[in-house]
Amino acid sequence: MESMLNKLKSTVTKVTADMTSAVMGNPVTREFEVGRHIASGGPGMSWRIYNGTKKSTKQEVAVFVFDKKIIDRYQKFEKDQIIDSLKKGVQQLTRLRHPRLLTVQHPLEESRDCLAFCTEPVFASLANVLGQWDNLPSPVPTDIKEYKLYDVETKYGLLQVSEGLSFLHSGVKMVHGNLCPENIILNKSGAWKIMGFDFSISSSNPSDAEPKYVCKEWDPNLSPLCLPNPEYVAPEYILSVSCDAASDMYSLGVLIHAVFNEGKPVFQVNKQDIFKSFSRQLDQLSHLSPGVLSQIPEEVRDHVKMLLNITSNVRPDADQMTKIPFFDDVGAMTLQYFDSLFQRDNLQKSQFYKGLPKVLPKLPKRVIIYRILPALASEFVNPDMVPFVLPNVLLIAEECTKEEYVRLVLPDLTPVFKQQEPVQILLIFLQKMDLLLTKTPPEDIKNSVLPMVYRAVEAPSTQIQELCLNIIPTFANLIEYPSMKNALIPRIKSACLKTSSLAVRVNSLVCLGKILEYLDKWYVIDEILPFLQQIPSRETAVLMGILGIYKCTFTHKKLGIPKEHLAGKSLPHLVSLSIDNNLNLNQFNSFMAVIKEMLNRLEAEHKTKLEQLHAMQEQQRSLNITNHMNQSEETKNTPSPATQVRDIDEIFGGSSGSAGVNGKENGSSSTASQPSRVSLTLEEKQRLAKEQEQAAKLRSQQPLAPQSIKPATTTPQAKDLTNSLLNTMTSVNTLSLNSGTRTMPMQGATISTFPAGPTMGGMGTMGVSNGFNSPMGFQAGGMGMGMRPAAPGLYGGMATTTSTPNFSALTQNQSLNQPNKPTDMSALDSLFTSSKPKVSMNQMAPKTAPGATAPSPWINQFGRGQPSQPAPMQATPMGMAGVQGGFGMQANPFFNPQNFSQPAASSTANTGTMKQSASVNNDLKDLFG
Repeated sequence: MESMLNKLKSTVTKVTADMTSAVMGNPVTREFEVGRHIASGGPGMSWRIYNGTKKSTKQEVAVFVFDKKIIDRYQKFEKDQIIDSLKKGVQQLTRLRHPRLLTVQHPLEESRDCLAFCTEPVFASLANVLGQWDNLPSPVPTDIKEYKLYDVETKYGLLQVSEGLSFLHSGVKMVHGNLCPENIILNKSGAWKIMGFDFSISSSNPSDAEPKYVCKEWDPNLSPLCLPNPEYVAPEYILSVSCDAASDMYSLGVLIHAVFNEGKPVFQVNKQDIFKSFSRQLDQLSHLSPGVLSQIPEEVRDHVKMLLNITSNVRPDADQMTKIPFFDDVGAMTLQYFDSLFQRDNLQKSQFYKGLPKVLPKLPKRVIIYRILPALASEFVNPDMVPFVLPNVLLIAEECTKEEYVRLVLPDLTPVFKQQEPVQILLIFLQKMDLLLTKTPPEDIKNSVLPMVYRAVEAPSTQIQELCLNIIPTFANLIEYPSMKNALIPRIKSACLKTSSLAVRVNSLVCLGKILEYLDKWYVIDEILPFLQQIPSRETAVLMGILGIYKCTFTHKKLGIPKEHLAGKSLPHLVSLSIDNNLNLNQFNSFMAVIKEMLNRLEAEHKTKLEQLHAMQEQQRSLNITNHMNQSEETKNTPSPATQVRDIDEIFGGSSGSAGVNGKENGSSSTASQPSRVSLTLEEKQRLAKEQEQAAKLRSQQPLAPQSIKPATTTPQAKDLTNSLLNTMTSVNTLSLNSGTRTMPMQGATISTFPAGPTMGGMGTMGVSNGFNSPMGFQAGGMGMGMRPAAPGLYGGMATTTSTPNFSALTQNQSLNQPNKPTDMSALDSLFTSSKPKVSMNQMAPKTAPGATAPSPWINQFGRGQPSQPAPMQATPMGMAGVQGGFGMQANPFFNPQNFSQPAASSTANTGTMKQSASVNNDLKDLFG
């Protein structure tokens, strides 16, 4: 890293060594920063020209430096002569002030190593431009090497030199004495300035008398830096040691020849034998061949020939040269006018600026940018002149590149953006808004350009507002979307609502309609369309403007209006506007055409949506029907246990509750299933009705009914089964009502006491205990498995595996006989229907007629009183065969693992009614295994 820094340091030191060694210690460096070496000029090209800036004001300057090392080879007195000559020239230039003379901003300062002074900013000397590159940095700067003079620059430059000479000859009574390309300096803007007054001669006569100039005799022994350039000196200066103003005019003639001949003078002079060379030159000048002046433009060729005349009286003077037709060029006259603007009043300036746009296209770009643009920008400080200057500045900006615009034009325009008076400034900017938005950087657009547009929209002048609204659509595509959405459109809407001018309101609507394409769909729907309903006026132009915005939004393929907005907001608004009395027939038809188009699209879109929805619903319905049919087929083929229990309940009156084996359902299960049927939809009910019709058709087909099953189950068999069931249940009821408490210890299953009152209708609830499951049963008070009886007035019967009939056969018989003739269940209905008055269980027991035989021994066994002592019984695990477990458990109270333990008092209640039989225990053993 250190080696790299050292290398960089040595490089920088080498580049700046000349400047540092020359200027270091000079008093000029106290006030000015010296930059890079840019050019050379002055007598013998001895002055190096550097760019620089003033430390206090940062003003740009040019620093002329003469390095005394150049004259080290001379002796002491020669050095002093050279230094004195250079000092004289700078001091004389410092005293003179004229636009055609180089302006000195800091006088000559001398140090041990150099001479230095500061002037206005400089580009180069005319000698550098014409190809004389002595004392220039190496390599030669590209801008000098490639610099070519345009005709207008040449013409106006020569005119400037002529004007400078006219000032010297007429105003100062001075002869320059060394007019040559190295003493003509081109400043930063391209103007030609005279310097190098080292050999100038002032008039010795008083100012009012005829000027008389005394010149020195040519001394060939002097250093070239102490003598004028012999190639540009008039012959009389050498040969007759005389000079006057005409001598400078001869130098001007040679200068014109050099400008049009790549820097070559008319004659090459042998400096060793100057007098002989000039003698030959006189002969050639007296007989000047046409080829010598062939490169000079024809318009000035004769004048140049006169300037080179050996007779001084024939030469035109400086004032006459400024008026020759050659300088009447439009470009030269324009540049000359700019240089004299400070002498003009506002009226003259305004007339000139009005005609300037016609001249600018004829001028070279370099001349416009570096000569005309600075002059125009200087007028921005005068508000009255801004409307005349601004169009020309914007015209120049169009020809500039973006980089040139930002560097040269924009800094001068930025203060003008904020000016509100006169109003023409806003109008001009609005007309050139596309240029400003194209070349101005985004940050400057946001900070300077768009605020100006916003002010124009809100301007008090309706003319400004109208113009702004008309112009905004032309550059809307160049405005960033956030700026348009958040700043521009709200101001347009505000102007439309608040203005009292119909033209501004209509132009606002037209402007919005034209910039809709640059907005997004939902912003238009949420911000623009609701705004239309807020417009208070109902003039025809306003109504048609509103219609136009609706139509543009509706028909634009990027935007569009949703059908919900059409139905709810757009169509109602348009319909209300369409019947306004201000509309004529054509305008009403326009409204109706848009309304009908909206209705047609609304109908088409919504109809399409409904068709798609209907198709989806039909598809879903067909899937549901298919699934339901599959489920119904499975249900028909394999009836569920709940269905079987429900069928048995229906046989016995439909009032008995059924619970599953787990005991979590009671008699309310049948009613709990009803809401599911009620919640069916109309379509499902229609589907079920169709299925029932199909089932009825299937039943009506005779071949489908099996004939071989009919003899298996006959009606008498069904009657016998029912009668035996009723007899059994009646006897059990009689036993439970009349007998006392029985306590019967059972192994494997114990039977608990039952309440004397009736329990659940038709079927009781039982508890089951077998060798595998833990005992489950009724608690005291008739609660079994945690379930409470459904109704206290219903009957609760009992059954065991030996006493309970097999109901599966009954169910099968009923299902088989159902298609032919339904079973007559009226006897059961008379017994179990809850609507009949309650009858005691004793009344329900069969009564024997007088003289009839006694009841069967099975009934007597349960009817007689039993001793309170427990009798041991061997009980096997009980189960229901052929009947669902839920029904059997509920119907058999003996499936409770509790002992038949009843209070002792109850055992004596009926001791007289029944006698103990010795065969009871045997019968019970036979009954329970």
